[in-house]
Amino acid sequence: MVASLLLLQGCATKVAYQGATDVETTSIDFGSTDLQQIAVKMVDSVLSFPPIVQVTNERRPVMFVDKIKNKTTEHIDTESITDTISTRILRSGKFRFVDMDKIAEVSQQMDFQNKSGMVNQNTAAQIGRQIGAEYMMYGNLSSIVKKTKKVKDVYYKFTLKMMHLESGIIEWSDEKEIRKTREKSMFGM
Repeated sequence: MVASLLLLQGCATKVAYQGATDVETTSIDFGSTDLQQIAVKMVDSVLSFPPIVQVTNERRPVMFVDKIKNKTTEHIDTESITDTISTRILRSGKFRFVDMDKIAEVSQQMDFQNKSGMVNQNTAAQIGRQIGAEYMMYGNLSSIVKKTKKVKDVYYKFTLKMMHLESGIIEWSDEKEIRKTREKSMFGM
């Protein structure tokens, strides 16, 4: 009886909380550590780029972040990457953002406030008063996977660019590369 209890206890799963920025158990797949590394690298790069420093010392330009294209074969939540990058840049106090994902909801609310007759026009948000973005940030995440019988090698490359919308000029661009390798043990595990 005691032996069977010890056996069951030895098979129990252990669950523990970890810090969100702690390095996760390494796997070959894209994970939270990769996301954090990308976000930190990109934000540090854009905020320290001399022409961007000059512009943001004078004023707080308006930017929008487009969806990151996932060109990998994995299901990767690229919205989490853009959310983390946007939040870090916004918290720096250097840029302001417009949220293009909420345009339909904003338009619906503006119509309600200005056309329904239910909102006091002295307090209604006025149509045509929103500020347009000056910059657009966009990019992609790609990967190259190579496999042999014993080794799987995955190379990720995250590229991010910032374009001045009026001129079409790319003002900044950077890349973060991550390589992961998994070797099978001699027992195939």
